[in-house]
Amino acid sequence: MTEPQQRWVAILGRRDFPTDGVEDYCTFLGEALRRQGIELQQARVPWVEKGWIGALRQLSRDCEAWRGRWVLMQYTALAWPGRGFPLGALAALAILRRGGARVAVVFHESRRQEGSSRLQGVRGACQDCVIRKLYQGATKSIFTAPVGTAAWIPKGEGKAAFIPIGANIPERVNRRAAPIDRGKTVIVFGMTGAPKTEREVADIVGVMSEASKKVEPLRLVVVGRGTMEVREQLAGALANSNVEVVVRGVLPAEEISDEFASADALLFVRGPVRYERGSAIAGIACGVPIVGYRDESTSGPLKDAGVEWSPPQDRDDLVRGLVRVLSDPSRWVKLHERNIEAQKNWFSWDRIAEKYRAVLTE
Repeated sequence: MTEPQQRWVAILGRRDFPTDGVEDYCTFLGEALRRQGIELQQARVPWVEKGWIGALRQLSRDCEAWRGRWVLMQYTALAWPGRGFPLGALAALAILRRGGARVAVVFHESRRQEGSSRLQGVRGACQDCVIRKLYQGATKSIFTAPVGTAAWIPKGEGKAAFIPIGANIPERVNRRAAPIDRGKTVIVFGMTGAPKTEREVADIVGVMSEASKKVEPLRLVVVGRGTMEVREQLAGALANSNVEVVVRGVLPAEEISDEFASADALLFVRGPVRYERGSAIAGIACGVPIVGYRDESTSGPLKDAGVEWSPPQDRDDLVRGLVRVLSDPSRWVKLHERNIEAQKNWFSWDRIAEKYRAVLTE
């Protein structure tokens, strides 16, 4: 193997359990960058294990070797200390800059987390402030959604770039014929967790039970984090319907791709289908038509992907969309081919790595 032409570093905060989507993102990105002649090293700021002061001291020592290199700082609100008040991210950015690194902040979240409580309002204001200061202090800023969706970004600046995320599972983009046999499979990938679990379960049960009256029998396959916790709830609620329920929980990425490859539709109820949702992008990576809610800011390549859109929180329309995808072969093929094209042009890891190289080596 030839020596890499460049060496970059990805900085991560707290590890998430039982799966860490940001770590998976860096792993898949690193593999694609390696094919472009760039080595991507991963490093964590271990504030959970060492405390914040100890973690910053370690970061200060580590970044001595990163002078002049691109450091890709991964931002989500909960990855940095402060219980959703991510002020520690600003301290980490200051240390990296003082050490001479060229910092590109990768915004996996470019806006505050949702919530209606007074505490969440204060927390959200803090998050907005941190995001803006990270943007100001970075050499480059990478957004995983189109830059235009973040209205606060100054017009005409060249430091912001849109690079979508890819799926955290291997792609399966072979063209398939529309399903014509009786017995269609609908896949659900992941549950958000409390307090949204109850609503998501209600959506899944409501949509599947109603759709099974028009398309029967149906098979529901549920994979990913948070799904084993709702296995009995789903099975009990759908016991008297024409829906077979299979809950497989957290699986290796390869096995999740295999499940997608045999599914006929992805039912996405974890809020609107957005660029930041890797569990939705998985449908694109496997050419599976997606049935989900629209976001008011939906634009760019996701708008043209193979999604059967429904108005926000309109469960009845979601039922109609799922029935349409499963019962109309021409509609299924159209959405399938849209996802294949979107994956090739925007969401494949090789394409994403090309965009990183273009942005950071221009």
